[in-house]
Amino acid sequence: MYQNSYPDKRYKHTINFLKKHISNTETILDLGVENPFTKVMQEHGYKVNNTLGEDLDIDTSAIKNSDAQVVTAFEIFEHLLSPFTVLKSIKADKLVASVPLKLWFSSAYRSKTDMLDRHYHEFEDWQFDWLLEKTGWKIIASEKWTNPTKKLGIRPILRFFTPRYYIVYAEKIKH
Repeated sequence: MYQNSYPDKRYKHTINFLKKHISNTETILDLGVENPFTKVMQEHGYKVNNTLGEDLDIDTSAIKNSDAQVVTAFEIFEHLLSPFTVLKSIKADKLVASVPLKLWFSSAYRSKTDMLDRHYHEFEDWQFDWLLEKTGWKIIASEKWTNPTKKLGIRPILRFFTPRYYIVYAEKIKH
C-alpha cells in the first residue's frame, strides 16, 4: 500500500498526538493488520499488538478478548460497514482514532483492485463525534490537519486549506 508514498505528515501528526495523550507504558491493541505505522509506534516505545486482518464487521473477538489498556484505530473506521459494533465491543478505557474527513469536492475513495481498500464512510467531524458519543466514549482531545499534494489543479489547491484528517483521544464513559 505504501510502496510509492509514505504518509510522513500524517504519521508525524499521529505519533505526536499519541505521545501527548498515551504513555508508552500502556499496552495498545491497534485495529488493522501490522503496518508501517505499527513500527513507528514501536520505535517510540509502545507495546503494540494488531488485529490479524479478520473482518471486524463480522468478527470482533480479537477486540473483546484483548486486555490492552488502549485501542488505536488509524484510518480503519471508514472501511467498516458498522463501526458502531466495533466501538461498542472495546473493553479498554482509552481510544485514539483517526478518520479521513469527507471532502465536499471529492468522492469517497474506492480501490478498483482491492475490495478491502474502500471507504464505506467518509465522516464529517460531527458525525464521528456523534458515533463515539452513541457508543459510550467521551472525546477528551481532537485535532485536524490538511493533506496538500504536489499536483496542479483546483482539488490540490483546495487540499491546502481543507482539513483531511481528524484524530481524537476519547475515554470510555463509566456507567
